[in-house]
Amino acid sequence: MRDSRAAAGRAHYRGIWALSGSSSTAAVAGVITSTTAIKARREPAPAASAVSTPAVENAVRNSRFAVMLLVAAEAMLFTGLIGSFLVFRLGAAFWPPPGLPRLPLLVTWINTFVLLASLVTMRLAVRAARAGETGAYGRRLALTGLLGTSFLAIQGSEWVRLVAHGLSLTTGIYGSTFYTLLGCHAAHVTFAVLWMLWLGSLSLRDGLDLRLPAIEAFSIYWYFVCAVWPILLVLVYLW
Repeated sequence: MRDSRAAAGRAHYRGIWALSGSSSTAAVAGVITSTTAIKARREPAPAASAVSTPAVENAVRNSRFAVMLLVAAEAMLFTGLIGSFLVFRLGAAFWPPPGLPRLPLLVTWINTFVLLASLVTMRLAVRAARAGETGAYGRRLALTGLLGTSFLAIQGSEWVRLVAHGLSLTTGIYGSTFYTLLGCHAAHVTFAVLWMLWLGSLSLRDGLDLRLPAIEAFSIYWYFVCAVWPILLVLVYLW
């Protein structure tokens, strides 16, 4: 009888010890968990980037796709104009017709160099924008705009001289095709220069990170406008 009572007592104390041990373990675990939670609340979360890299890459891809569609439409426009020019050019007995002033080749070559030089400055501006160099980007974009404006000014002065010597838009098929083809290109350069000025002001105001997709997209359009000119140079001035 005494043995059974002693065994029951020992079992009782073991249960109490086990219960107290498990309670202590749970308490320690609770303290550790609470301490970890408090530490997590006290530690500041890592600062998120203003523009995440995947978001910028997606925006660049979308803007490039949109501009490529625009370039494709513009390419079809110039293809139609060049096709019309070739039809009249190949069907004419004399081109240019007798009595009309000769086109100024020296000035046109200089103007071609001016426009093609803007390809280099535009490329350097895009490279500076990717690197986050705001100052270099602003200077190179401004130089690109200056070269584009100089191209338009030189071409405009050339047209004024040609009109004064008798080559106008109403001077037969030759005059109409000359001014229509080159005038369309000049209109695209003018639009590109205005777009460049608007983009430059936004980029310097909002930061290069936010405007990098637009900068990338615009560069494609500028490359296209510059690439069309050598084709027109060969067809209109050299052929």
